[in-house]
Amino acid sequence: MNVEQILKTKGGQVVSAVPGDSLEKIAATLDQHRIGVVVILDETQSLAGILSERDLVRAFAKAGAKTGELPASEFMTTKLFTCAPSDSVNQIMNVMTENRIRHLPVIHDGELRGLISIGDVVKQRIAEIEFEAEEMKRFIAG
Repeated sequence: MNVEQILKTKGGQVVSAVPGDSLEKIAATLDQHRIGVVVILDETQSLAGILSERDLVRAFAKAGAKTGELPASEFMTTKLFTCAPSDSVNQIMNVMTENRIRHLPVIHDGELRGLISIGDVVKQRIAEIEFEAEEMKRFIAG
């Protein structure tokens, strides 16, 4: 199983913001969409960063009551890890685990094609394990 197959199931829609958006606006976006991260795109629609719930907590710890007024660019994560549609579930699971991250933008030919979360990876692994277990049961019974 690879990233492209996951995106076929879940779709490639990505909620995004721009570097100048306020943290208050981004927090509202996260709440509205019931998600944990927004992708930050620059004026050319290229990936500039990611802003997660964790980044918002860090911003609040540093800036206190003024946090909501600050732009995403001050607290977004810019050291990004990405994946390609051809990457395997095991590859992206390793990247997420080793780097303690929960989301990977999917980039193909320089374009953002989707976003894979740790939840997507876990869901896929469970489906694979259940399929393998059923196949083993059929083999043993057959």
